[in-house]
Formats: sequence, C-alpha cells, structure tokens
Amino acid sequence: MRHPTFAPADLTITFPDRGSETDDDEFDRHDSRTDKETQKRERKLLQKLGLSFFLFGLINNVLYVIILSAALDLVPPSTPKGIIAFCNIAPALVAKVGWPYILKGRIRYAKRLIGCCILSTLGMLVIAIFDSLYMRLLGIGFASFSSGLGELTFLQLSTTYSPPSIAGHSVGYFASGTGAAGLVGAFLWWEVRSLGVRTGVGISSVMPLVIPLTYFLLLPHSSSFLYPAHSAYEDMLSPPPVFSALPYTPLAAAEDEAGEEEGSLPSGPKRGVALSASDKWRLVKPLLSRYMLPLFCVYLFEYTINQGIGPTLLYPVPSAEDHWLLSKIIHTVRDYYPLWQLVYQTTVFLSRSSISLGLPALPARLLPLPAIVQFGILLALTYESAVGFFGDDSGALSIFLVFALISLEGVCGGLAYVNVFYRINHEPPDPNISSNIEQTRQEREFKIGSIGFADSSGILFASLLAVPTEIQLCKTQVRRGKMFCKGL
Repeated sequence: MRHPTFAPADLTITFPDRGSETDDDEFDRHDSRTDKETQKRERKLLQKLGLSFFLFGLINNVLYVIILSAALDLVPPSTPKGIIAFCNIAPALVAKVGWPYILKGRIRYAKRLIGCCILSTLGMLVIAIFDSLYMRLLGIGFASFSSGLGELTFLQLSTTYSPPSIAGHSVGYFASGTGAAGLVGAFLWWEVRSLGVRTGVGISSVMPLVIPLTYFLLLPHSSSFLYPAHSAYEDMLSPPPVFSALPYTPLAAAEDEAGEEEGSLPSGPKRGVALSASDKWRLVKPLLSRYMLPLFCVYLFEYTINQGIGPTLLYPVPSAEDHWLLSKIIHTVRDYYPLWQLVYQTTVFLSRSSISLGLPALPARLLPLPAIVQFGILLALTYESAVGFFGDDSGALSIFLVFALISLEGVCGGLAYVNVFYRINHEPPDPNISSNIEQTRQEREFKIGSIGFADSSGILFASLLAVPTEIQLCKTQVRRGKMFCKGL
C-alpha cells in the first residue's frame, strides 16, 4: 500500500525594493531641507522686523536728544535752559494725549509717518535757519510734536503683528532703539557742534528721512507672519502666552497694498466702526493702576533726579596720585554732570534692550517694582547731595556710590518702559467683542497708545519739580561750606 507524500510548500521571502528605500530617504531629505529653508526665512523676517523697529526708535528719539544736547547753543545765555526742556516735551505730550483719545477710526500708518517725517525735518530746518529765540522754540515744538506722535504710532504699529510674541519682538527692538538714541544723539551733537548751530542742526534734519525709507523698503508686511509659529520663533522669541491675540486671517489687499494701512487683520468694515468715548474709558480704567501709574512714577522720579539732583552731585576733582582712574575721566567740576548723564544713558540703553537680547520680561505683578526702587534712589541721592553719606573728605567713595545709584536708576527706567509696553501687547482681547475683528484691532491700538502720555506727563511734572529742587539742594550745600554748585 502506497502512502501519500506531502511536499513542503515553497517559502518565499520578499525584501523591500531598494528603490522604495531610496524614495523614502529622498523624501525625508527633502522634508528636512524644507524645514531648514523655512527656519531660515523666518529668522530673516524676524531680523528685518527687529532692525526696522530699532531704526524707528533710534531716529524718532535721536532729534529729541540732539535738541537737549544743543540747549546751551540754541538760546542766549540769559535764557533759562528749562524752556528748552519744556518746549521739547510739552508738544509731545499733546500729541500722545490728542491722537489716541480724540481721533476716531482706523490708523493710516503710512500717511502719519510721512507727516511725522516732514514735520521733524521742518522743525530742524527752522532751528537751523532762524536766529530768533521764538522761531527756534517753534522749531523745537514741531520736532517734539513729531517725536511724540511718532512714538505713539510705532507702538500702535507693533500691535498689527500676530501672534503676540511677534508684537512683543517689535516692541523690544523699538525700546532698544529709543535707548540707543540717547547715546547716538549726544555723540552726534558732540561731533557736529564745532560746525555751528546752522550746519550741525541742518545736517540732523535729514535723519527723519530714514523712517519712511525703512517703512517702505525694509519693514516686513504683517501678513508675512500669518501662520502658526515655527520652532524658529520659539528659539528666538520668549514663549508666547497660552492665548492667541487675534485669529490668523489674511489681509484685505486693496487698502494695505496702497500703503495706507498696515495690519495683521482683515480690514473689516470701512465705515461704522470707531471706538466711542465710553469704549475708550472702559479700556483705560484697568490700565491706570496696572501700567500708567508705575510708568508715570518711574519717569517722575527719574527726571527729577536727572534735572534737579544730578547737577548738584559735585565733588573735588580727583588727583592723579590718589585716584589715577578717576583723574583720567574727571578733569574739572563741570565734568561730573556729563558723566552722570553718560552713565544714565548707557544703562537705559542696556535695560531697554533686555527683551531684544533674549532676557525674560518682568512678570506683570512686578511692574511696580522699578518705580519703588526708583523712589528709593531718589531719596538716597537727595540725602547724598544735601548731607553726604561719607562726608566731604571721602570724595572717591561718594563718586562710586553715585555711579552705582545712577546706573541702577537707568536700569529701572529702561525696564519699566520696555516691560510695560511688552506686557500690554500681550493682553488678550475682550472675549465679548472678539468676533468683531475691526473693533478688536482698534482696541489693541488704542490701549497701547493710551499709555504713552504717562511717561511724558511724568517728565513734564519732573521739569517743574527740578528747578526748586536744584536751588534748594544748592543752598543746603552752601550752608555746610560746599560751594561747587555756585561755581558752575
């Protein structure tokens, strides 16, 4: 009997085609290249955005510094120099109060910036051409109004960029530019003052042209950032908050392409949307104690120190035998005040650049801290001027103490400025009107613009306090036999 036989089945093993592997690898490499190109593009956009806002802050504020630096050359010796400071700040305050609180509707950024450029140039030309005191004060007023309106406009322009981390990036670089203006302006006037007021100020009149050139040729359009943030943003910016300021919506092209309006939102209805007085009061009320009061106090204390106490912080000229380093910096008693101003401007620049340098912003609950510290510095420097911590025989110790306190003063002032505007740019929109994109947009612009008058009003009040403060401190020093303030 024959038994059935079973042949084993053929076992076939199929390996993946090597061509498929190659295709997958090629796809992965292509995807990697795309990611790198995207990151490179994003970094380039952020660099252009940061440079644009840095130039905005630098050029907008540098004329203010040049005018203050040239105060002694602009008016006759018998004219109080405080009138220059007043004419250099009062029109800016009017601009910061008038535009956001009185005007309604959409902001036409291009037209406004061109107007600021023309007004600044006209103001500097009036100063350069006319010798009359009143005409020069008029020119200073033009430049001041333009500077105030320009600062307001650039801060509002930053709100048109989304997400909030991009808007905060803009504010950080703008603040850094305003800090650099203090150093650049003083240096520029030091270099051109030998040419005379007409030539020196006339040369300065071309600087505002940088603003429209930057706006039209360098500044990235806000629509460039209208997609979810890539990892490159996370590397270069501080982490965004949990909310998104506004939805990512494409721009309406008609008006924006004409350069009349910038923004990261659709244009929305062109008529019928404007914030009322009650809307503005509703928005301002929570900002008064949270942002405006700390900023006002910082600038009130800061400029009272600079204009009222700083001119009285005078000591004997250090000798080369006892203090070789100080003797190379200070040659006469008149060198002390410019030294304090240089220290102040340098630390303001560094602290205003804190966000752009990648340092974390102050927590919202700590925003009043710079004002509190600034008040302590005010008291300490007042005591040092009137009485002295180390006595009149310890000049070097007093100089180093003042150096440290004024450095801290500049840090507090710069941190207060950049962090207040950075934080308000990160505030979430009102959920009750979030569906109305045009109103949401105008509310963001108004909120950051409404705070601007706080620092200017603090400077203005400080200019009123500084004169009697300086006079009284000088009298106190004379009574204890310290006569330096009388010899200036």
